[in-house]
Amino acid sequence: MISVVLADDQLLVRAGFRALLNAEPDIEVVGEAGDGLEAVVQAQRTRPDVVLMDIRMPGVDGLEATRRIAADPALSGTRVVILTTFELDEYVFEALRLGASGFLVKDTEPVELIRGVRAVAAGDGLLSPGVTRRVIGEFAGGAHGRSPATPPATLDQLTDREREVLVLVAEGLSNDEIAARLVISPATAKTHVSRTMIKLGARDRAQLVVYAYEAGLIRPGWLA
Repeated sequence: MISVVLADDQLLVRAGFRALLNAEPDIEVVGEAGDGLEAVVQAQRTRPDVVLMDIRMPGVDGLEATRRIAADPALSGTRVVILTTFELDEYVFEALRLGASGFLVKDTEPVELIRGVRAVAAGDGLLSPGVTRRVIGEFAGGAHGRSPATPPATLDQLTDREREVLVLVAEGLSNDEIAARLVISPATAKTHVSRTMIKLGARDRAQLVVYAYEAGLIRPGWLA
């Protein structure tokens, strides 16, 4: 069973998501929260596979709750999916930087919500690669007045192959697609991605995309 915690300050939204997810034979809602602090408490109590997290909540918001969950070693197996009203949202970008695995627009089709929960729980991480890249490209590297981040020294720890893999992840390629592009086995591609994540301290593929942009390996507009 895929365990899910719902965090949204609107009771009707939570009720709708709960009914939809609990109707699936392999998904179970194990906790609910109306604010970020309760979301963290519920995550620590139930250690779910996935937290569906609204960004704008009273008190502790979804950004801070995401940061706390991502920073908790006991919740290393928990993935956060941001729920947002608008795709191009700087708060969504910041949540990805803090460790969210991806995001879903609140009015997404039910089948896409279910698919997203399953994908993240399976460790696939990056949801809607094209849309996620667009969000990151919009706000990374100085867009909207944001100063580009100084690339951490850890970039020097990557091998040439790992840098190449990092760019391909940022293009939205899956492990199988990376393997085909580099003419290597899918298992080898997965190993390269895993080693790159470890060296950069990335929680998942979404953070690798953010890192590639902020390190200047990819710039907004390169990927049409």
